[in-house]
Amino acid sequence: MTDAGRGTVHVIGAGLAGLAAATALVDAGRAVRVYEAAPRAGGRCRSYHDPVLDHVIDNGNHLLLSGNRTTLSWLASLGAEGGLAGPGAAVFPFLDLDTGRRWRLDFGRGRLPVWLLDPARRVPGAGVADHLRLFFRLMRAPDATPVGDLLPAAHPLMRAFLEPFTVAVLNRAPEKAATGFLKPVIRETLMRGGRACEPLIARHSLEEALIAPAVRRLAAHGVEIRTGRRIRALEREDGRITALRTASASIPVGAADAVLLAVPQHAARRLVPGLATPDDGEAIVNLHYRLPAPPFGEGVRLFGLVGGLAQWVFVRDDLVSVTISAADHLLDTDQERLARRIFAEIARLWSADGGRGANPPPWRVVREKRATFAAAPSALTRRPGPEAARAYARNLWLAGDWTATGLPATIEGAVRSGLAAARAIGQGTGPS
Repeated sequence: MTDAGRGTVHVIGAGLAGLAAATALVDAGRAVRVYEAAPRAGGRCRSYHDPVLDHVIDNGNHLLLSGNRTTLSWLASLGAEGGLAGPGAAVFPFLDLDTGRRWRLDFGRGRLPVWLLDPARRVPGAGVADHLRLFFRLMRAPDATPVGDLLPAAHPLMRAFLEPFTVAVLNRAPEKAATGFLKPVIRETLMRGGRACEPLIARHSLEEALIAPAVRRLAAHGVEIRTGRRIRALEREDGRITALRTASASIPVGAADAVLLAVPQHAARRLVPGLATPDDGEAIVNLHYRLPAPPFGEGVRLFGLVGGLAQWVFVRDDLVSVTISAADHLLDTDQERLARRIFAEIARLWSADGGRGANPPPWRVVREKRATFAAAPSALTRRPGPEAARAYARNLWLAGDWTATGLPATIEGAVRSGLAAARAIGQGTGPS
């Protein structure tokens, strides 16, 4: 049952932030309407059936960790705990494409970092003291310090750990990324031990694991997501939003209604003049290959690569997906040439010759040009909280992974932002 006396919450954006907020609001008894510019919900976590691969693929590859407690708790509240899968341990296998060397980071299960004492479980070429020095340098460095200042570029820990970790988490090269965005990730994962570091991948697709459960919860409350509804302007009068304008209509916003803007930072800047946000970040390029048979048998797996273009490889049975972050330099690359090069790299995970000279299996390249905000030092002070837009309109709130979540642009940050915005709206909305 909804509480109509408190007005309707108009949620603009059906990505994870908007969906998390909307589900929390309907569970609290609020009337909600959700608007999404795209043909389907999901934002950067949307999935679709690709006719070339004859397989459902994700728009982008996303990894969660077992320490992402907010997201896992939210999924549990939706009855959707089973959509994620992992190796059952905090283990990250790597392959160096230059040397052919394989190793793995194995954080174990306990809280104490006993894994550092075993050379087979830490970064090759770096001792216990090297790992500890890096940790203390990172955690003690001023937040605006570039990650690249922590270690020389040729140091084994930079090449085999810090650089791939930074690029994956922040979508930014170490020399341009602020340490202040890495610290909270370290605190919530490595500092909590291996139990917080297990990698979790959508068992089948991000839509099935994260989006569909939220859509079902909203539908159970009678909320239909209005897709294909791009909000082009917010009409304002007497310090409050009075209507949402699309290309063909003006949607009234009642006197007791609230508006939650859960869109990317570039869209928020367009809708709210003068809003301070982080700058847009770099692109992420994802490639998907449908193999004739699962290269590692059934199940999901994750691999890290260094020394090439490919960075992280996600395997779901016979579908192999590759992520390349900080990828502005690849936006104009010929897709077929890129697909051939990346397949030659990733095939070395399961083939001695790496598929050199062979035609790759069916493939798809997906480019996300503005994938995240720029995790630069300047962004540390330009992330607004959920109530920051109330200076522009007193019934307007914000959500998104670019807002002040305490984390970089991650799934965990997006979900936290949505839940925080829902709480703020519940505490601050009333008749104007």
